Amino acid sequence: MATTTAAALSTSHPQHDSKSASSGQLTTNPAADNGSSTTDTEKTPVVVGLAPLAALPVPDVAPDGGYGWVVVGCVFMINAHTWGINSSYGVFLSYYLQHGFFPGASPLEYAFVGGLSIAMSQVVSPLATYLIRRWGIYIPLLAGIVLQTSALLGASFATSIWHLFLSQGVCFGLGMGLIFNATVGLVPQWFEKRRSFANSIGTAGSGIGGLIYSLATQAMIESLGLGWAFRILAICSFTVVSIATLLIRDRNIAVGAIYNAFDLRLLRRPQFLLTLAWASFSMIGYVNLLFSLPNYAVSIGLTATQASVVGAILNLGQGIGRPLIGYFSDSLGRINMCLFCTLGCGVLCFALWIPAESYALLLVFALLGGGVAGTLWTTVAPVTAEVVGLSILPSALSLVWVSLVLPSTFAEVISLELRRDQKPIYRDAQVFTGMMYVGAAMMLWFVRAWKVRDVERERVEKEGGAGNREGEGEGLQRTRSVARSVRSVAVASRGLWVWTKV
Repeated sequence: MATTTAAALSTSHPQHDSKSASSGQLTTNPAADNGSSTTDTEKTPVVVGLAPLAALPVPDVAPDGGYGWVVVGCVFMINAHTWGINSSYGVFLSYYLQHGFFPGASPLEYAFVGGLSIAMSQVVSPLATYLIRRWGIYIPLLAGIVLQTSALLGASFATSIWHLFLSQGVCFGLGMGLIFNATVGLVPQWFEKRRSFANSIGTAGSGIGGLIYSLATQAMIESLGLGWAFRILAICSFTVVSIATLLIRDRNIAVGAIYNAFDLRLLRRPQFLLTLAWASFSMIGYVNLLFSLPNYAVSIGLTATQASVVGAILNLGQGIGRPLIGYFSDSLGRINMCLFCTLGCGVLCFALWIPAESYALLLVFALLGGGVAGTLWTTVAPVTAEVVGLSILPSALSLVWVSLVLPSTFAEVISLELRRDQKPIYRDAQVFTGMMYVGAAMMLWFVRAWKVRDVERERVEKEGGAGNREGEGEGLQRTRSVARSVRSVAVASRGLWVWTKV
C-alpha cells in the first residue's frame, strides 16, 4: 500500500504553456474555426494547458483504523518491553540501595544508572532520525533490539558499578532510544479523528509492561538472583520486540514525513520553546516519581515486596490512565487534556504523596498519580503535532528528545540529594516533584493561549475577515492591519482562561 501511495504522490503535472495555464484560456472546436458546418452546440469549450484530473495528487487521508490497529498493538508490545522494563528500575534501585550489591558504589551512582538509560534514549534521537530518513524504520529497530538485548545480558554479569553504567545505563538506553524513535511517530500517521486515543493505547504499553516487570523483577531477584533476572528480561525483550518489528508498518511516504535530525528553525517559534519547557519539567517530575516511589515505600517502613507492589500499582495507573487521557483528548482537546492531567499530577503530589505514611494511602496515590504521571508520553506526539504540524513532526520530536537529555539524567540525582537524614526523608523531593508538574502545566497554559489565538485567526480568515480587499485605500488597509494585531493580542489573552477545544 505504501508503494502505491508513493507512486501516486510522485506523479507530476505535465509540462504546459504557462500563459494558457495561468489565464485559464478557452478555445473552441478547431472545426468551427475552419468554417466547417459545426453547430453552436458542437462548439464545446476545451480547457487548454491544464493537467488531467487523474494526474493531480490525491491528498492523503489517514485510514483511521484497519491495519492501523495492528500498528497500535505492535507499538503497545514494543513499549511494554522497552520502557516497561526500564520502569522496573525502581525495583533495581531499591535493591541496590538496600544491599549495596556493588562494593564502593554510592546512592548517587545508582541514581545515575537510571538517569543514563533515559538520557541515552534521547541522545540517540538525531542518529535514529538520520537512519530512518536514509533506510527506513527497520534498521534502527534491528539495531535497537541488538543493543538492548546485549545490555541486559551484560548487566547480568556486572561486578562493578561502571559495568552497570555501560550496560543497564548507556547501552540499554541507546537501544531503547533507537526503538522508540523509530516507532513513536507511527500511530499518528494511521489515525486522524481518533489519533490521541490510538496513540495513548500504544503508550499504555509502558505502563502495563512496568506493572508486569516490576512484580516479576522483584520475584526473580528473590528466587533466582540478580543475574538471572536480567537474563530472563533479555530473552523476553528480544522475542517480543522482534515479532512486533516483523509486523509493524509506517506511512512515512504517504504523509510526506520530513525526517531532518535538527530543524533549528523551530527554535524561532515561541510556542515550540514553551512546548520544550513543558516537556522538560514533566520529565523531571516523571523520573523522580517513577524511580523514587519504591524506595520511598521502604523509607516509611514497608518491606521490599510491598515496595515493588507500590511501583507496580504506579505502572498499573499508567496503563489505565493513558488510554483514558487519549480518549478524552479527542473530545475535549489534546492540549486541554494534557494541561489538566499535568496540573492534576502536581496537585496529587501535594495532596496525597506528602501525607502518605501508610501502605493503603500510598497505593491510592500510586494508582491515581500513575494515571496522570506519564501524560508527557501519552500526549507529546499529538500536542507537538498541534504546535508544528504533522509533516515536520519527526524533526520537532528530535528536538524534544534532545532537550530531555539533561532533565532525565539529573532528575533522580536531584531527588536523592534532596533526601533528609531524618524523617520525613523524602519531603523536599516530594515538594520538588510537585512543583515540576505545576511548572510544566504553566508552560502548557501559554501554549494553549497561542493555539486558541491561532484557531480564532483561521476562523476569521475563512469568514473573509482577514486580508486586504480590492478597492480599499492604503489608509483603510493599514487600519485593518492594526485592528487585526489588536484582536490577535486580545484573543491570545482570552486563551489563558476562555474554554475552547484545542
